[in-house]
Amino acid sequence: MGIKDQFQDKARDLQDKAKDAMGDKRDEASERAQQAQDKGRDAAQEQQDKFDMDYDA
Repeated sequence: MGIKDQFQDKARDLQDKAKDAMGDKRDEASERAQQAQDKGRDAAQEQQDKFDMDYDA
Protein backbone atom coordinates (compact mmCIF):
# COMPACT_ATOMS: atom_id res chain seq x y z
CA MET A 1 0.00 0.00 0.00
CA GLY A 2 1.47 3.28 -1.09
CA ILE A 3 1.42 6.62 0.66
CA LYS A 4 -1.24 7.88 -1.73
CA ASP A 5 -3.53 5.00 -0.75
CA GLN A 6 -2.95 5.67 2.92
CA PHE A 7 -3.96 9.31 2.50
CA GLN A 8 -7.04 8.34 0.51
CA ASP A 9 -8.05 5.83 3.17
CA LYS A 10 -7.55 8.40 5.92
CA ALA A 11 -9.61 10.94 3.97
CA ARG A 12 -12.41 8.38 3.53
CA ASP A 13 -12.31 7.56 7.23
CA LEU A 14 -12.59 11.23 8.15
CA GLN A 15 -15.50 11.71 5.74
CA ASP A 16 -17.30 8.73 7.25
CA LYS A 17 -16.76 10.04 10.78
CA ALA A 18 -18.09 13.46 9.76
CA LYS A 19 -21.19 11.90 8.20
CA ASP A 20 -21.81 9.80 11.32
CA ALA A 21 -21.41 12.82 13.58
CA MET A 22 -23.86 14.83 11.49
CA GLY A 23 -26.36 11.98 11.58
CA ASP A 24 -26.09 11.76 15.37
CA LYS A 25 -26.60 15.51 15.77
CA ARG A 26 -29.57 15.44 13.42
CA ASP A 27 -31.15 12.60 15.42
CA GLU A 28 -30.51 14.45 18.67
CA ALA A 29 -32.05 17.66 17.35
CA SER A 30 -35.08 15.79 16.09
CA GLU A 31 -35.56 14.16 19.48
CA ARG A 32 -35.30 17.50 21.29
CA ALA A 33 -37.82 19.05 18.91
CA GLN A 34 -40.25 16.20 19.55
CA GLN A 35 -39.86 16.60 23.31
CA ALA A 36 -40.50 20.34 23.06
CA GLN A 37 -43.58 19.72 20.94
CA ASP A 38 -44.89 17.16 23.44
CA LYS A 39 -44.25 19.55 26.32
CA GLY A 40 -46.10 22.34 24.52
CA ARG A 41 -49.01 20.04 23.75
CA ASP A 42 -49.20 18.95 27.40
CA ALA A 43 -49.15 22.55 28.61
CA ALA A 44 -51.90 23.52 26.18
CA GLN A 45 -54.02 20.57 27.27
CA GLU A 46 -53.49 21.47 30.92
CA GLN A 47 -54.64 25.03 30.26
CA GLN A 48 -57.69 23.78 28.37
CA ASP A 49 -58.58 21.41 31.21
CA LYS A 50 -58.20 24.21 33.75
CA PHE A 51 -60.40 26.50 31.63
CA ASP A 52 -63.03 23.77 31.31
CA MET A 53 -63.03 23.13 35.06
CA ASP A 54 -63.45 26.85 35.80
CA TYR A 55 -66.51 27.11 33.60
CA ASP A 56 -68.05 23.79 34.64
CA ALA A 57 -68.47 25.00 38.21
